Amino acid sequence: MLNATHYALRTTHYAPLMTIHELRQKFLDFFKEKGHAIIPSAPLLPENDPSVLFNTAGMQPLVPYLKGEIHPMGTRLADAQKCLRTGDIDEVGDNRHLTFFEMLGNWSLGDYFKEESIAWSFEFLTSDRWLGIDPKKIYVTVFEGDADAPRDETSIGIWQAQYEVKGIAAEIGVAEKDEPAEVDGARIYLYPKSKNWWPGATAKGLCGPDTEIFYDTGLPHSPAFGAVCHPNCDCGRFVEIWNNVFMQFNRVEEGGSLEVLPKKNVDTGMGLERTAAVLNGFTTVYDLDVFQVIFREIESLCDKQYGKEEAVDRSMRIIADHVRSATFAIGDGIIPSNVQQGYIIRRLIRRAIREGRRIGITESFCDKIANVVIGEFGVQYRELETKRSEIIAELVKEEEKFSKTVANGMKELERILEKGVMTSEQAFMLYSTYGFPLELTEEIVRERGGSVDHEAFMAEFEKHQELSRTASAGMFKGGLQDHSAETTRLHTATHLLHAALRKVLGDHVQQKGSNITAERLRFDFSHPSKMTAEEIAEVERLVNGAIQKDFPVTMEVMSPSEAKESGALGFFEQKYGDRVNVYTVGNDQTGVFSKEICGGPHVEHLGELGGFKIQKEEASSAGIRRIKAIIGVGH
Repeated sequence: MLNATHYALRTTHYAPLMTIHELRQKFLDFFKEKGHAIIPSAPLLPENDPSVLFNTAGMQPLVPYLKGEIHPMGTRLADAQKCLRTGDIDEVGDNRHLTFFEMLGNWSLGDYFKEESIAWSFEFLTSDRWLGIDPKKIYVTVFEGDADAPRDETSIGIWQAQYEVKGIAAEIGVAEKDEPAEVDGARIYLYPKSKNWWPGATAKGLCGPDTEIFYDTGLPHSPAFGAVCHPNCDCGRFVEIWNNVFMQFNRVEEGGSLEVLPKKNVDTGMGLERTAAVLNGFTTVYDLDVFQVIFREIESLCDKQYGKEEAVDRSMRIIADHVRSATFAIGDGIIPSNVQQGYIIRRLIRRAIREGRRIGITESFCDKIANVVIGEFGVQYRELETKRSEIIAELVKEEEKFSKTVANGMKELERILEKGVMTSEQAFMLYSTYGFPLELTEEIVRERGGSVDHEAFMAEFEKHQELSRTASAGMFKGGLQDHSAETTRLHTATHLLHAALRKVLGDHVQQKGSNITAERLRFDFSHPSKMTAEEIAEVERLVNGAIQKDFPVTMEVMSPSEAKESGALGFFEQKYGDRVNVYTVGNDQTGVFSKEICGGPHVEHLGELGGFKIQKEEASSAGIRRIKAIIGVGH
């Protein structure tokens, strides 16, 4: 909870000095000058990562390359990646938390390391040619060292040299984490693995120390967050704007010892919205122009104004954030539903609707907000414009569904609360019978001074073999260690399935999305009708025939136009870099079974897959069918 001083400061709106679109472009221009290839954002729906529901960080689409696959655009990359996280959903509405955000990143795949990474970060932030931030406003944190790995003396030395160049030699001492941050004090702070190690203190896989960059907003420290204010304090004075991860170790097994990597990578992430807020002198990301224009639209739908009342501001922020997230998600093919990613998007939409009702919006409004979002971001993300009608239609449909749900569920909920305490069985009944979201039940009961036994509800949930929110939440951890050999095998199988479907059903078949868990693959494709049993059997026969022949899988790097001319399948209406990886199954001697533009990972020979079996073929949405399949089975 922010105190009154924080609230007064954070709701002061200024004319923006730099929009997020200008900042995004500056970042990409800077790293292009440093020899980086600019790559397009991947969709929010991850294709080859079973550990997450969405791409939650800039590194996730690049995991195969961080693990050693060759990227077609080279060893120096930069991008702006669309991300979606709901782990902090209850914090949305404060000064900095968002569910959808953009992560700016630059990457070294075995090329440069700490020296260049830190120097370029500092140059971009402080040079008058770029962002021109006062270097005295910048504090950094580094890994303090432990029995497992040494203190990151290299990063400390590089930071000291950078500060000295800026004439801040007096403040380049190193402070411990419990030392207060003074205006004329140390700029470099030491923290343990819990703060300055990625991806986790004992996690298996590629890992290493990181250095995080914080901006001092100048806000007064609130004692509610501790006696001492330091860069990692949560009081709001410091905002983390950049994180440089140095992948220099490999942990062979969970909790095991570290091996030094011969080929080291750099993975950085700068939050676009947070950094833009800092540059504009804002103490909240919601003062950015892209949110202010959404607030104006919300104001036109009710008799409330943004910036007048904290409770109203919180509702407007939640509406703006959640509808923006849903707009981007639907634009990337994630349709609201009761399972997996669709459940999360439905939850965001319904939470936004409830906040709208709270501030007096009585009409359907999510489609109106989405049109504003598309207007703001459609130039940078063309999929929003091309799918505008689909996005609007889905949002209108969701509001209609939710209106019926709320009307019926609220009557029953009120009846239950009139009689006493809400039990977990009753909460589950509201969900299963009326489609009333658990989150909405919890919020209403909490407002009445009560609570719902969440664990007991989930026990009921699991008994009915439905998706549990707890299980979904566990899919947001991410990390390189989650990309297994099984994922690689299943991903390769999607190429075979795609090719077989086109052979059996026709060339109108196009991949519309895929998702892989450790157990199965899910493949969405364009087709107007349900597949017959004979068609399914023929697809299985073709895929298993290719596996039994143990076709080789090879990769070539070429331009998108060359890939198209060669007959490779690809989504040529989407953005590609100047170079792409084309994977071919088979060759001139064996015959080519499939050829596609793809980012990997893939096996080298199909014999590694074992047998292939389609478990289910069903409708996904209008004109889109969905197949779930497994490998490694006898056939």
